[in-house]
Amino acid sequence: MEDRIDEILDNQRKFFAKELTYDIGYRIGALKKLRLGILKYESEIAAALKSDLGKSSFESYMCETGMALSEITYMLRNIKKLVKPRKVKTPMSQFYSVSRQIKEPLGNVLIISPWNYPFLLTVQPLIDAIAAGNTAVLKPSAYSPATSDLISQLIKECYPEEYVAVIKGGRAENISLLKKKFDLVFFTGSERVGKEVLRNTAENLTPAVLELGGKSPCIVDETASLLLAARRIVFGKYLNCGQTCVAPDYILCKREVKADFISAVKTEIKKQFGDNALENENYGKIVNRKHFDRLLSLIDPGKIVYGGKYDEEKLKIEPTVLDDVSWDDKVMQEEIFGPLMPVMTYDDIEEVITTLRKKPKPLALYVFSENKKTVKRITERCVFGGGCVNDTIIHLTVETLGFGGIGESGMGAYHGETGFNTFSHIKGIVDKKTFIDIPLRYQPYKQGKNEKMLRKFLK
Repeated sequence: MEDRIDEILDNQRKFFAKELTYDIGYRIGALKKLRLGILKYESEIAAALKSDLGKSSFESYMCETGMALSEITYMLRNIKKLVKPRKVKTPMSQFYSVSRQIKEPLGNVLIISPWNYPFLLTVQPLIDAIAAGNTAVLKPSAYSPATSDLISQLIKECYPEEYVAVIKGGRAENISLLKKKFDLVFFTGSERVGKEVLRNTAENLTPAVLELGGKSPCIVDETASLLLAARRIVFGKYLNCGQTCVAPDYILCKREVKADFISAVKTEIKKQFGDNALENENYGKIVNRKHFDRLLSLIDPGKIVYGGKYDEEKLKIEPTVLDDVSWDDKVMQEEIFGPLMPVMTYDDIEEVITTLRKKPKPLALYVFSENKKTVKRITERCVFGGGCVNDTIIHLTVETLGFGGIGESGMGAYHGETGFNTFSHIKGIVDKKTFIDIPLRYQPYKQGKNEKMLRKFLK
């Protein structure tokens, strides 16, 4: 495998050196090929996601295939504008000059994707990388083998390996790839593996984008529309069986409305998943036994107020609600990444803000409130990657919003223009005109009048 990786990287560097990907028409053609390939394999993509994660075809299109197609559409509509050099203001001290920013491809990029949205989180950053003019190596997750096989087949039909290549495998392949010199490494996954990525990329001074996760809070205050809040929170929490990096990890509910909120959540779970979610074929499964057992270990049976049943053979856990949870409970010690909803209460929103500011910075935060002052205080004073007011997860669907984490939840961002810029080097150029040359900067330096003029320009 080591020799194969070296061969692929060498061929991709030679291909990039031909500068074919600098041509906008070439990039547009590559994006159109990918779109046609996705449309051709749409049913196979759904089948692979069903095999790996138990996803329904509706959810597969809504959360993976459709979002990938939307990203391609955005790039095709905007690529000529995105790549166009941009003039910026030049200070008077550099009279007469014209300053501009030029976006150029980084080169050869590595994209390491996770198992929870295995198609989208491989293809979406690839779309941004192609639009920006790079070659790419894709490393899909070994935990989603059916989707990884499908991605490999799709990419081989769309592109030669010297342009885009897929490396399958597990930890050994990841380690081997990370020891190589790339121009950017784009990683989506856990904080633990993210640290390994940074340790390895540091050896080659390779920049890295990390899309991680964390315990994303969901605040419900006394002014919230509880029935609608419950509906939207249940959707976001149990989508993909809770295996979503921006899922609301836990609920912070105003004490006086907690009972009504939990009642609304119970009703909404039944509406969305039926009386027996374990038999609902549109409700997914836990990706593997390791994560299934981990999730069961987080459940305190004495705090279950809804759900709690599971099917070991199908690797399914019911949508579960836990009440009277405290910060000391096991379920609050790590990112849940599963269909468990711990509910905690609060009395004072200032205490909530103070507490959250002391916690690791989450990838997302959600607030349900009709009080504009409360919303403003939370969204401006809490530190998090991104989020929603009176909804969950949907900020990922807005291409004009960059998506990414901060601190422990990641670094860097992508989607839309932000993604194009992430996979580009933005080069600054000052074009100094020759019809005039102000001698102020040259030696011998003169005090007095020249110094006064210098200070006037630079203060």
